[in-house]
Amino acid sequence: MMTRRIAGLALLFCLSAVTLAIAMAAPQASKGPARPDPKLIDAQGYQELVTQYRGKPLLVTFWATWCEPCRDEYPMLNELAKQYEPQGLHVVGVNLNDDGDLILMRRFIARYNPVFPNFRKKMGGESEFVQAVMPGWNGAIPASVFYAKDGRQIGHLVGENNRETYEAAIRMALSSGDSSTATSK
Repeated sequence: MMTRRIAGLALLFCLSAVTLAIAMAAPQASKGPARPDPKLIDAQGYQELVTQYRGKPLLVTFWATWCEPCRDEYPMLNELAKQYEPQGLHVVGVNLNDDGDLILMRRFIARYNPVFPNFRKKMGGESEFVQAVMPGWNGAIPASVFYAKDGRQIGHLVGENNRETYEAAIRMALSSGDSSTATSK
């Protein structure tokens, strides 16, 4: 009886040692550092964001995980951000998901690993927010707003658009907005 007990303990010890050795030898899942959730912004926060980029051409894209055209455009916008960053373009994303969809937003951002910062619209104040972004906009997405170097809003795209359309708008943003050539709104 004692021999069986010792044999059982020895077997348990061996299995524990093997399990530990396997766990230590296995590559760890490379999740990388956890990415913080995008900062929440409201209408005033959006205006501050645009002001922060004054002096630089800016593309702000509005998206949500439930928006199929947004999901289709997002990887392309990430590629364009990489391509035009050396020329001075700054891209910023603003997520419009509800708080209940945070997990989906996190997964989406982790999947596409954007090279540009993303923000998240605070819940409530939708009308004030969309008017702060673009007077007359009804909030339809995908939507992208383009700003010249001098901070003027110089164009927008609402609905799904192709790469050529985006590139034309980006070239316009890159070439316009010097203070000496600015026109009043």
